[in-house]
Amino acid sequence: MRRFWLLAIVALVVFGCKDASETNTNTDTTISDDVNNNVEQYRSRFHFTPEANWMNDPNGLVYFDDTYHLFYQYYPHGTVWGPMHWGHAVSKDLLNWEHKPIALYPDKHGYIFSGSAVIDKQNTAGFGENAMVAVYTYHNANLEKENSILYQTQGIAYSTDKGETWTKYKNNPVLDNPGIKDFRDPKVFWNVDKLKWQMLLAAKDHIQIYESNNLKNWAKISEFRLNDNPPLGVWECPDLFKLTVEGSTEEKWVLIISHGGESSPNGGSGTRYFVGDYDGITFTTNQKVNKWIDYGTDNYAGVTYNNTPNNKRIFIGWMSNWNYATVTPTETWRSAMTLPRELKLIKMITVIL
Repeated sequence: MRRFWLLAIVALVVFGCKDASETNTNTDTTISDDVNNNVEQYRSRFHFTPEANWMNDPNGLVYFDDTYHLFYQYYPHGTVWGPMHWGHAVSKDLLNWEHKPIALYPDKHGYIFSGSAVIDKQNTAGFGENAMVAVYTYHNANLEKENSILYQTQGIAYSTDKGETWTKYKNNPVLDNPGIKDFRDPKVFWNVDKLKWQMLLAAKDHIQIYESNNLKNWAKISEFRLNDNPPLGVWECPDLFKLTVEGSTEEKWVLIISHGGESSPNGGSGTRYFVGDYDGITFTTNQKVNKWIDYGTDNYAGVTYNNTPNNKRIFIGWMSNWNYATVTPTETWRSAMTLPRELKLIKMITVIL
C-alpha cells in the first residue's frame, strides 16, 4: 500500500474575496459587468498587472492589519527587464489592488532581487514592534561584469508604517556570498517550534537553510539536494511551510522550488513541489516523482503569503515564462500575476497488487 500526498490548488477569486463587486478606483484590475467598457488591450480584469513598465517575480507576500501586501520585481523605466526595484500594491480581498509607490530602490550594494517579508511581532531585530521587514537579494552588476561569482548577497530593510516607507539596514548585507554564483531569493519565516527565524536560499542547484535570532545574523544549518536526471534549470524562489492533511490531524511540510530553462512539463520555466518532513533543521522527502504546482507555461517564481489568518497558504506566481516574457504584445506595461490560490494537502491511497 502506497500513500500519495497531492497539493490541491483552490482559486480564491470567488469565495476567497470579501466582496468582488466592490468598486475600486485605484487599480487597473477592477471587475466590471460592462464588457464594452474602455479596457486597455490585453489588460486583465482579474490578474494583478503593473500600472506601467516591467514586472516579474512576486516578492514579500505578507498579510498585516487586514491588508495583503504584494511586492514584486519591477523596472520603472521600460517594458523589458532592467535594474530591479520592489514595486508594491495592497489589497483587502486579493482581487482589487491599490498601487503604492516603489518600496525599494537599487543602491551601492546592487539591484533589489527577489525575497520575502515578515512581521517582527517580538521586535527581535530592534526596528520596532510589528515592524515589517523585507529580506531580499542584492545583485551587484559591477561584480558580475568582473566575472566574480560573489555578486549576490542578502540584505534587509524595514518599515514601521505598515509598508508605506522603507529604511534599509545600515549594516547591509546581512549575509555575504559563500562562493556560489546563484545565491538568491530568501524566503524567511518564524519557526514557532524553535522560536527562531529561518531562511531558505536558492544556491544554484540546491537549497540552503539558515537560522537567526534577529534577522541580522544568520547561520547555515542544512542543505537540501537532489540528483535530478536530467538536471533541471537553476533553482530559484524556494518556499517551505507546514500543512495539515485534509480530513486528518496529520501534518506534512511542503517545499516549493522554481526552475528556469526548459524544466517544466510543457516547456520553459516552472515550479515543482515536494511533500516531506522538517525537523527544524533538515527537510527530507521520499518523493521520487516530480510534482508540479501548475502544468501550464504561465506560472513561475510563485511563493506563499506569510502571517495570514489561520495560517492559510495563499500562493501567487508570475504569470509568464522566460521563453517569451519580454515579447508579449502589451505596449506600456508587461506581465501579470497568477490568481491567488490556497494550497491544501490531500491524501490518496492506492493499493499496489
